[in-house]
Amino acid sequence: MNRRAPYLDPSLPVEVRVKDLLKHMTVEEKVAQLGSVWAPDLMENGSFSRVKAERLLRHGIGQVSRISGSRGIDPKRAAETANKIQKFLIEKTRLGIPAIIHEECLSGFMAFGATTFPQAIGLASTWNPDLLERVTFAIRSQMRTVGAHQGLSPVLDVSRDPRWGRTEETFGEDPYLVARMGLAYIRGLQGTDLRKGVIATPKHFAAHGFPEGGRNLASVHVSPRELREVFLFPFEVAVREAGASSLMNAYHEIDGVPCAASRALLTEILRGEWGFGGFVVSDYGSIRMLETFHHVAADATEAAITALEAGIDVELPKADCYGEPLIKAVKEGTISEAVLDEAVSRVLRAKFQIGIFEEPYVEVETVPKTLDSPNDRALALQAARQSIVLLKNDGILPLDKAVGSIAVVGPNAATPRNLLGDYSYTAHLRCEEVAVPVVSILEGIRRKVSPTTKIHYAKGCEVSNRSKDGFEEALEAAEKSEVVVAVVGERSGLSPIDVTGEGRDSANLRLPGVQEDLLKALHEVGKPLVVVLVNGRPLSLRWVAENSSALIEAWFPGEEGGNAVADVLFGDYNPSGKLPVSFPQEVGQIPVYYCRRPSSFRDYVFTSSRPLFPFGHGLSYTRFEYSNLTIEPKEVNPSGSVEISLKVKNVGGVEGDEVVQLYVRDDVSSMSRPLKELKGFQRLNLKPEEEKTVVFRLYMDQLSFYDRYMRLVVEPGTYTVMVGSSSEDIRLTGKFEVVGRVRAIPPRRRYFSEVSVG
Repeated sequence: MNRRAPYLDPSLPVEVRVKDLLKHMTVEEKVAQLGSVWAPDLMENGSFSRVKAERLLRHGIGQVSRISGSRGIDPKRAAETANKIQKFLIEKTRLGIPAIIHEECLSGFMAFGATTFPQAIGLASTWNPDLLERVTFAIRSQMRTVGAHQGLSPVLDVSRDPRWGRTEETFGEDPYLVARMGLAYIRGLQGTDLRKGVIATPKHFAAHGFPEGGRNLASVHVSPRELREVFLFPFEVAVREAGASSLMNAYHEIDGVPCAASRALLTEILRGEWGFGGFVVSDYGSIRMLETFHHVAADATEAAITALEAGIDVELPKADCYGEPLIKAVKEGTISEAVLDEAVSRVLRAKFQIGIFEEPYVEVETVPKTLDSPNDRALALQAARQSIVLLKNDGILPLDKAVGSIAVVGPNAATPRNLLGDYSYTAHLRCEEVAVPVVSILEGIRRKVSPTTKIHYAKGCEVSNRSKDGFEEALEAAEKSEVVVAVVGERSGLSPIDVTGEGRDSANLRLPGVQEDLLKALHEVGKPLVVVLVNGRPLSLRWVAENSSALIEAWFPGEEGGNAVADVLFGDYNPSGKLPVSFPQEVGQIPVYYCRRPSSFRDYVFTSSRPLFPFGHGLSYTRFEYSNLTIEPKEVNPSGSVEISLKVKNVGGVEGDEVVQLYVRDDVSSMSRPLKELKGFQRLNLKPEEEKTVVFRLYMDQLSFYDRYMRLVVEPGTYTVMVGSSSEDIRLTGKFEVVGRVRAIPPRRRYFSEVSVG
């Protein structure tokens, strides 16, 4: 191919380059751009194989799947491999089109030696979008260092059933919080210039977080109204506000239509209504699953046609249906080449936008042995600290560093690997050794206490088996200690011994194995019992909550988790995390999310319909006083806004962070509406006796809902404002009136409140 062809001229507009390149391509070359290849399939004995490349890349390739996310590849080798693949594509294929290299990056770049931040559910517990944007900026820098261009995150599923193992991958149960955190994630990852950023891939489109029975991949039963108001909302924000450049479909079906086959979702809503201009990638294997799992396609060719016509542009993780079956369909005329060209154009457009034609290689010599810099570890520690939620405290915490003796027990106390979520390198690839240094909670405690403190450690039991052989040692440790710290919970990953994570769903939300029995035995010893949870989803913990002295939710806190937990236990950090999900009293309450309609709050015979711990809950070592609520104006038209002002004062003795939460209720509506909905939040730091004013600018657009005719509208009427420290700990209430006619909301609207602190 002439190397001076217009598509190689960076001075030309992207659309001109796309059209020029497309007209030079054969059907085989076009289809290749919609395919992908597993990085290990291009390797031989750990090195790039020219022979394999000549077989798999002869027509080019759209994407390379997970170079860094493969076993045995350190950062420098990943960069070298990326360069060799790009060099082959540029120099040994007819058109010289480089590939997009994608990786996983849910809780950090999923690569050997990369920083492992808290799992997504923990990041959501920070209620700190600015911090999350800094986290994903760091992830972006690490990925770009080794030549990666696309990250398969964030997960924007609104999680409404904690039995689902992937709950830990989400930002929780509320569409506003999920959307706000997703916006920050995408901005940090992509940046303002994609040539220096990493393409974000919001997933799983759509409603993956509410599967039938909590079972991964199962059908989702939602009405069109709930689908739009709850489950599509974060994706709409990701497209319209964050400018996400890619998107991934979900595995399941809705009303019998698999998401991978849904033109309504992937084309009519995504592109037609929202104006999405990026490209859609398939979740791994989901196109072939139209044949093998959903049985809506007779063979691979029919699956390819169905998915491509629905709107999936790229098949991951390797070319299967979008290989010979799709070539055959195009040449036989069972699918229009115009449909193929449209998808190929989207892929080429992205490649030009990220600049890989001009800069396909990375500087291998500058790639460090580890991507986990001191600054990034410090950021991981900050994120872990802010993610920790103090659920209960009878006054035992913070502990005295000079305590004479302390028992540290439990299956998650001394095992660094168990502090990691399912998309960390170690957990996802089932590595025997941890890929980045991780501070265990036992180690964090040892670093924190005085030299004279005696620490008695005993594992007690495993995470999930039923053996009680370790109970005796744990009870002995408790007997000779002044206080007991029990570190219990779950183990995340994809293997049979993991109890949460992708594909690890649970019908029982109690502590797995015999852990609750261990806690009951420790309670009988009569020493103060501090329980630290290391887990990925809200568990049913009524006995634990009633009988422990303190209860801490640490989630899967990542590489600095042990230090972060110790900081909280001993008062070097005042806990400030807030729950992004509700904790059920019993599994039979599910779904128990906070923003249900009034009809959903009827009690059971023996159990309340209320959660054990509500959405937004989180205690502190200090106290915050709310006062002086004002709402102006008292009357507003449906296209206007109101200013909600209040004061928050730290009336305790230590510095702390509070997350101020704004909820709104439509008192009387033409449709039954949730009892309350989150419409704003703000984290603020206050020293003892310090007072700050928080001002929310609430836009009437935010009050919109889909009426009986599926029109997005704001209705006149009275609205109740509730401001507080959780969805149930409401400190201030007020009202305002929307006056005038029903207003239809235009395509572009305001999704979030604006907040100022003074």
